[in-house]
Amino acid sequence: MPAFPVAAREALADSQLRRNLEHATHTIRAKRAAVVGEVDEWEELRLAGAAIKDNTLLHLDEYLLQLEESLQARGVTVHWARDAREACDVVARIAQTHGVDEIVKVKSMVTQEIGLNEALAAQGIVAWETDLAELIVQLGDDLPSHILVPAIHRNRAEIREIFRRRMAAAGRPAPENLSDEPAELAAAARLHLREKFLRAKMAVSGANFAVAESGTLVVVESEGNGRMCLTLPEVLVSVVGIEKVVPTFADLDVFLQLLPRSSTGERMNPYTSTWTGIAPGDGPQEMHVVLLDNGRTRALADDVGRQALRCIRCSACLNVCPVYERTGGHAYGSVYPGPIGAILNPLLKGVGVDEQTDSLPYASSLCGACFDACPVRIDIPEVLVHLRTKVVDAHREGPPKAEAVAMKSASWVLSDARRLGFAERGLGVASKVLDRVGRRVLPGGRRALGRLPWPGSLWTNARDVPAPPAESFRAWWRKGGRP
Repeated sequence: MPAFPVAAREALADSQLRRNLEHATHTIRAKRAAVVGEVDEWEELRLAGAAIKDNTLLHLDEYLLQLEESLQARGVTVHWARDAREACDVVARIAQTHGVDEIVKVKSMVTQEIGLNEALAAQGIVAWETDLAELIVQLGDDLPSHILVPAIHRNRAEIREIFRRRMAAAGRPAPENLSDEPAELAAAARLHLREKFLRAKMAVSGANFAVAESGTLVVVESEGNGRMCLTLPEVLVSVVGIEKVVPTFADLDVFLQLLPRSSTGERMNPYTSTWTGIAPGDGPQEMHVVLLDNGRTRALADDVGRQALRCIRCSACLNVCPVYERTGGHAYGSVYPGPIGAILNPLLKGVGVDEQTDSLPYASSLCGACFDACPVRIDIPEVLVHLRTKVVDAHREGPPKAEAVAMKSASWVLSDARRLGFAERGLGVASKVLDRVGRRVLPGGRRALGRLPWPGSLWTNARDVPAPPAESFRAWWRKGGRP
């Protein structure tokens, strides 16, 4: 993926994308505001959620060992994965052991983070997405662009065409007379997926939360596909980021109030599935949990950035972000888009690794709307500024950039009155020259100065460079000028 400024410029040129995003984000935002406004103690809930997460992160080693012990006591096999490759290898090995060549999946950000579908495909194993939006993305050979609504960039007419063109190659075809009515599209997806649910011997899920005291995993969803994946197959593998652990069921109660209101604008999720180990004769009879690091301990070591690990993946920050609303999720080049992606990706990967990741902390206006919306009070603007300093520090070696040279030059000039005087006189001469050139060649004369190819042109792409005055203030004052 290109750096964010390049990708964003392409997205801004897509008027249909911008209409889709504006409609969807405004709808979700309004629903959220309505249900949050019903809760008198909403700020106290936010503070409680942040405190629980911070305490858990400070003692993460203890709670992870407790979670492992609780899971094993209930017949679950626990695997530890340092990175994406190790996690994908574990899942592929389990599938191969059972002779499985296809699996069904519950919507999971972490499996997209590690590229599980692609890794399994390389081993001859097909992974079918069962969430409606994820199915749209998969059939359209597309990428998700939102944490909660991965196909937010598509409208229903586009979805109809995807179903008509691509469903047959993946299983049950779409009805011949399929319209773009939401109910008909949902019915077509239901029929298409039903045969996959009934045929699959293995499922893969993530988890919204993992309760350390009992070994309980929790998935919240709106469609019921998750419940099908968690109960019908014989083998269930759950890939869980290590930051998903919460100590007790009482702690879970706080997040089950925060998450649905912040994500879908509902008082509670239509489906909240919890599973605690194996129950003979009921549900999967073999369960595995893969506890994934993949950069999370790196983020944990960052005193300022570790608050990003509080994230419960509600997507509230995306829905209020003016940058996301205009560019969409693809411009961020990651499964985690929007404000949370702009901090989470550099924290997980590290800065100074590639240009695309280093560009993300700058993909923000720092307006602070994301912090106000975040149900666990992640101060995203603070982390963005912190990461910008780390990006700058990571590139201090090597030849200086034009911006750094310009800043050092300005510092040298402004730190001495004589040098500043010479510069002011030079600007006066330059102003007269530019004035004549502007009147002859530039549309609008000197007002078009900002469109010239100045050094640091990324800055001037969005700002006009003011033409230098013909006379400095001090020169005017010395001549007797008065207000």
